[in-house]
Amino acid sequence: MSTASQDAATIARTANAIGSLDAAANSAAEARQGLLTKPPGSLGRLEALATRIAAITGHERPRLDARLIVVVAGDHGVVAQGVSPYPQAVTAQMVANFLRGGAAINVLARHARTRVRVVDAGVATPLPPDVSADPSLLRLGLGAGTADITHGPAMSRPAAERAVAAGIRLLDDERRVEGLDIVGCGEMGIGNTTSAAALIAATTGRAPVEVTGRGTGADDETYARKLRAVERAIEVNGPDPADGIGLLAGLGGYEIGVLAGVYLAAASMRVPAVMDGVISGAAALVAATIAPGAAEYVIAAHQSAEPGHAAVLDRLGLEPLLDLGMRLGEGSGAALGISLCVAACRLLDEMATFGEAGVDNSDAAVAPEA
Repeated sequence: MSTASQDAATIARTANAIGSLDAAANSAAEARQGLLTKPPGSLGRLEALATRIAAITGHERPRLDARLIVVVAGDHGVVAQGVSPYPQAVTAQMVANFLRGGAAINVLARHARTRVRVVDAGVATPLPPDVSADPSLLRLGLGAGTADITHGPAMSRPAAERAVAAGIRLLDDERRVEGLDIVGCGEMGIGNTTSAAALIAATTGRAPVEVTGRGTGADDETYARKLRAVERAIEVNGPDPADGIGLLAGLGGYEIGVLAGVYLAAASMRVPAVMDGVISGAAALVAATIAPGAAEYVIAAHQSAEPGHAAVLDRLGLEPLLDLGMRLGEGSGAALGISLCVAACRLLDEMATFGEAGVDNSDAAVAPEA
């Protein structure tokens, strides 16, 4: 079997392994919530969050001890259209910063007690020797950035399949070696909000102007170029909104493809996947187009300030846990979301029931005497 055929088979096998949420675990978790020493519903959405994670994992009292954030870096040829105020070399520089532990995601991951896996999916600028040799960097060798989507496809269809399959294998390796109870999806790449906007517009049918934001802080002139690039990319590539691999090949990025594979793998493993902002949201759309059931395993960490993210949330039927006006990427919002997921599940698991604590519940307090 050729490499391309193997990649396609890996994607199909993973998509077919995605089952429904566990109704029995969901019911058991809901029942336990009603027995805990608190008024019903008093922990608000934390209760629903823990119950949903129970349904995802299939465990009535899920424990999220093995935590991972995947930060995937890739460059985009569309930067040639002047869509970002930052040079493409920043992607490689930030990879080095991630590995040194100096980025926002490193700080937030330490707070959440979550390990970080940094991935070079397609960084265009050569990494310094000490960075490329760092054993904590996973180098996938997918390519030195994508092509300019305003002139044609970002990558070939086999390359898109290779990226998604690489994400699937990545998560499988992480679970086998380190263990995995929850995963957060983050990214880095100059120009990637342009690619994400094009993917979101093509998938949801929204107008490009509705889903294209200012990314890293584009001024009016840069934003106008960015919007034209998104419109041109959709016009040139004519993507089929029902073809996830085709969408990725035409408009995406290597890092978006890898993250789509992570979402698919997580769903097949019954592992909650915590979505960050607009780029990881675009990857979730690709995954859900390939396998609609994958969306049930996604938890939206926050509402990004990027306008396209609202379209992603609406399409996937997700309610964000937080709304802090964030738009950094890197998995920063996902790290905060993981903290909430852990807290919600610990409440479900570790709180005493009324019976265990010897506390009268409301039903007992109003029960008539025999």
